[in-house]
Amino acid sequence: MADFDLVIRGGTVATAGDTAPCDVGVRGGRIAALGADLGKGTREIDARGRLVLPGGIDSHCHIAQASSFGLRTADDFASGSLSALMGGTTTFIPFACQHRGQSLRQVVEDYHAEARGKSYIDYAYHLIVSDPTPSVLGQDLPVLIRDGFTSFKIYMTYERLRLDDRQVLEVLDLARRERALVMIHAENHDVIQWLTEKLLAAGRSAPKYHAVAHTPQAEREATHRAITLAEIAGVPVLIVHVSAAAAIEQIRWARAEGLAVHGETCPQYLFLTAADLDRPGFEGAKYMCSPPPREAANQDHVWRALIDGTLDVYSSDHAPYRYDVTGKLAKGPDAPFKTVANGVPGLELRLPLLFSEGVVTGRMTLERFVAVTATNHAKLYGLYPRKGTITPGADADIAIWDPARVVTVTAALLHDNVGYTPYEGRRVTGWPVTVIAGGAIVADEGKVLAEPGRGQFLPCGVPGPLARMTEAS
Repeated sequence: MADFDLVIRGGTVATAGDTAPCDVGVRGGRIAALGADLGKGTREIDARGRLVLPGGIDSHCHIAQASSFGLRTADDFASGSLSALMGGTTTFIPFACQHRGQSLRQVVEDYHAEARGKSYIDYAYHLIVSDPTPSVLGQDLPVLIRDGFTSFKIYMTYERLRLDDRQVLEVLDLARRERALVMIHAENHDVIQWLTEKLLAAGRSAPKYHAVAHTPQAEREATHRAITLAEIAGVPVLIVHVSAAAAIEQIRWARAEGLAVHGETCPQYLFLTAADLDRPGFEGAKYMCSPPPREAANQDHVWRALIDGTLDVYSSDHAPYRYDVTGKLAKGPDAPFKTVANGVPGLELRLPLLFSEGVVTGRMTLERFVAVTATNHAKLYGLYPRKGTITPGADADIAIWDPARVVTVTAALLHDNVGYTPYEGRRVTGWPVTVIAGGAIVADEGKVLAEPGRGQFLPCGVPGPLARMTEAS
């Protein structure tokens, strides 16, 4: 009789804290043992020459979501989760988005219906709060937080989503009381609007001017203001999709002052630049997101912050709008930049891009790669140690990597429903060749071995920064 359901033999196991040659024994969907020469498995994988890593966690992606202008993302829970899975991600956390006038509880019910029976991987939700009415703050949010929706995103820009400073303070105060983590999109709305009006009046409407309107100074100012409001409210915050060196310096300053400010960045700020928005014709629209990719020299600042711990997590911010009339071209092939759907795809390539340019080049340790792609996400959002690490008792969510596999990226290679990739033609070294979720082999050598609907909804616990704050008090 076998000792384990599955044994992964001879690989190099990496966590956020250590790397060592080790066998992994799986039983009942969970990691049961680590060690040398483990007993027999009903099924065994020879991982010699391979890396055995925790499955990635992507804690910022937009799936089955309508924008504030009514455009719908191209990926639902089936295509989005499959794309994540094939890129080595075994848990993702998209957003249940409230638009003004909507009941937050109804938004969550509707999102459950969107997800039910579709996801290949386990999932949780963040909330997007755009209408913090007294009933939302006094009734809906406290109940939802206790039901496992312990993080929510607010916006300082976008006319139909943004909160003013008083509203931000009210949301932060509730988060402190109820032990939830607030994620903040930090850009100065009035600055962006003023610059946009000036640019359009001068006939500067091409996609490249999106990066001019969304100036780094607007991100810097809003980041500082978000930090200040969080300091006043006495609560940790996460600044999402940090793109600019100037904003990074605000987070560094806050941490030096002892403030619990966390930061996230994304592939587009490490691998794309403002020059991509100036591609021929209207092609630059494919690279438009907010904040936008910055000048090439800015990339070094983002890399440094991700490696030195100023930025805690690396997410995709997958916002999949097709390059057609359902997405980027909804207002026509020559529309002013302010009317073009914001967002770029990145779910499937998030991990391979960072592995290739970070780990393979020696710029980033393997342990740091695991931290920013899996472990820190689980800790931030109350999923650790069930998710994000390889340790006895954790879910057996594992990606086995061939660190020498060279892959040329094409849209045809990917499993999302976007139809293009901003990383077309890029060569990456290192690829997840076998993916295990809940102890089951769900993908191997490019073949999907699972069915949609196997993924489960995950209520989240107290976010790590809030748990630490409680312990300190």
